Amino acid sequence: MGAVEPSAVVRPHDVSGADAFMRRLLRVPPDATPGDTAQSVFGASVLLSAIRCSLTYVVLPVLKPVVDLSGGVGPVLGLLLGAVSAIAIVFSMRRFVAARHRWRWGYIAVGSGILVLLAVQAVGDIGALG
Repeated sequence: MGAVEPSAVVRPHDVSGADAFMRRLLRVPPDATPGDTAQSVFGASVLLSAIRCSLTYVVLPVLKPVVDLSGGVGPVLGLLLGAVSAIAIVFSMRRFVAARHRWRWGYIAVGSGILVLLAVQAVGDIGALG
């Protein structure tokens, strides 16, 4: 996990069309070198998502009768947690793509699905604010 070997640098001719598209979409520089922390970033992203889900679906519903969260605090908290989760997922995707991790496409599929669910949740939270 020290320095990156020169052979690990991604060259433009070594990247498939799909990889090139994802690099452009995620704004990964073409000369990005593989990071040695793709899995730790993935772990942090999953941990953050687990905390968000626990707060959203377990803690907040239990606390709602005790502490009145109906005054817009619940949806605002949901929007903030969702935004942080979405940012973490995108950063994880960027690291997986930059590192050309062998599971990058699986993570992109799962992460994209979670981003869609976060967007649906955000629409519900915005609706609850209005």
